[in-house]
Amino acid sequence: MSNKPDLLLIGHLFGSAIDSLREVFELTVIDDFTQLPLQGTDMRSLRTVAIGMVGSGHISTQAVNAEFFDLFPQLELLAALGVGCEYIDVETAHARNVVVTNTPGTNTEETADTALGLLLCAVRQIPQADRHIRTGQWPNGMFPLTGTLRNKKLGILGLGNIGKAIARRAQAFGLEILYHGRRRQAVPYEYVTSVHALATQADILMIVVPGGDETQHMVDAEVIRALGPEGILVNIARGSVVDEAALIDALTHRHIKTAAIDAFRDEPTVPAALLDMAHVVLTPHIGSGTHHTREQMSLAVVNNLVQWLRDKSVITPMT
Repeated sequence: MSNKPDLLLIGHLFGSAIDSLREVFELTVIDDFTQLPLQGTDMRSLRTVAIGMVGSGHISTQAVNAEFFDLFPQLELLAALGVGCEYIDVETAHARNVVVTNTPGTNTEETADTALGLLLCAVRQIPQADRHIRTGQWPNGMFPLTGTLRNKKLGILGLGNIGKAIARRAQAFGLEILYHGRRRQAVPYEYVTSVHALATQADILMIVVPGGDETQHMVDAEVIRALGPEGILVNIARGSVVDEAALIDALTHRHIKTAAIDAFRDEPTVPAALLDMAHVVLTPHIGSGTHHTREQMSLAVVNNLVQWLRDKSVITPMT
């Protein structure tokens, strides 16, 4: 009989992480939350649970709340993959003496790369130019001239690690950087006191804030309209941050020029109205989706679990 502690993994980890876990845990793996409660398994004695990628790759609609924690009355540690873990009720977890960890910092550079890629695609209409060739339109005429990044202001909503990485990249393109967040920071960028003011002053609004109740519809109809008819919106954060109906209305009536969207309110379902807009760039929440970054995120989950076994501490607690 194994002396290894039991660990339940919900979802998928990447690279060598699973092998690393098997070395130190007696591992049980299930695909998603619908398989709970497990039949024939003493879940009530489990002290450690990990959450990886589930389903289409995002689990923000799955509430890890009191009902979830009821299944594991002896739970001590919940180790989650990802940074945006607003689906976890951390307050309830702490009330039950459950430590929760996530994997901050592991996806910063990759997500910032994607953000700049989306921005270039939106401004220069690169996916549309690709379709222009593939659909045989080039012999009939040149692709229409596009917008530019020259002399533009980039407004970053949320200047955390990812926001700062985006700003560094944007400076190389000659963009003037403005930002809004919960507080003014010691950075060489102009601080703007409200979301609406940021949209008013910027040519491009880059959304990088976390999801959750605090940021629900932070980018509403008034903020979107404040961008103006030449404005561009890029959402690399969470679909819940943007009033999706208001965005569709603004795009339909050309109150703003275009948008590049990597996160949607009800993903993986995307509104048909957005799918029908040829001038809008859409990606399936690929922000940090590379082999390298997913492996680094997975190893961060493993490191938290192993550290917990060693001395009941963790590397990256959620507070």
